Amino acid sequence: MNAEEIYTRIQAARDRAGRKDSINFVAVSKTRTADEMKEAEKFTCIDFFGENRVQEAESKRESYGVSSIGWRLIGHLQGNKARKAVELFDTIDSIDSPELAERVDRIAGEYGKIMPVLLEVNTSGEAAKSGISPEDFTMLFESVMPLRNIRLDGLMTVGPLTDSERDIRASFALLRELSERARRSSGLELPVLSMGMSGDFELAILEGSTMVRIGTLLFGPRHYAQ
Repeated sequence: MNAEEIYTRIQAARDRAGRKDSINFVAVSKTRTADEMKEAEKFTCIDFFGENRVQEAESKRESYGVSSIGWRLIGHLQGNKARKAVELFDTIDSIDSPELAERVDRIAGEYGKIMPVLLEVNTSGEAAKSGISPEDFTMLFESVMPLRNIRLDGLMTVGPLTDSERDIRASFALLRELSERARRSSGLELPVLSMGMSGDFELAILEGSTMVRIGTLLFGPRHYAQ
C-alpha cells in the first residue's frame, strides 16, 4: 500500500472521530535501506522517519544525505547511546525514566540545543514493551518539568499485541487520559499523542492520536539479517 492510500485511511479515521486537527504520519524505517526511505520521502503526506536503533540510524544518515523531513527516535534508548541520539535525531520519542531524561537534558545543553521529546508509557502492561508504567507516569512527568534543555511535546505508547479492539482502545484511551491530566496540572500544551501502528492506527485515531507510526503497511514485511 502506498503512502497516499494510507493517508486516505488516516483522514477517514479522523473524520469518523469527528476531528478537524492534523495527524502526523511517521514512516517507520527500521531495517529499510536509504534508497527505500528516499522513495518514501517523495510522498508529501509523510512527515517524519521513525528509527528504532541509534546505530542503524547513524549508518543510514551517513549515506542518506540531506533529508527534507525530520528523523525521530521511536525505539528504546539506552543511556550510553544518549549522546549519539541527541546528535542524530530531531526528536526523541522514548524517554522512559528520570535518569534518561536528565542525561538527554545535560547532553543537549552541552550542544546548545533544546531537544524535543516524548515520554513513553507502557499502557498495555506487557512486560516485553518499554515505557514507564502508568502508575509511575506522574513521577516521571514531574521530574522532566524543571529540565531546561528538553522540550516536552507529549506522550507515546505501543498498543497491546491482541485482536481485542476493546483492549487496544483502552490502552490508547489511558494514554490520552494521562496526557489530559498532565496538561491540566502543568499548563503545558502537550500537543503530541503518538500511538497507533500499521495494525491499529485507525483505532488510535478514534482515541485521540495525533501521530501514527506506520512501517509494514507502507514498506511491506521486514527482512531481518540472518
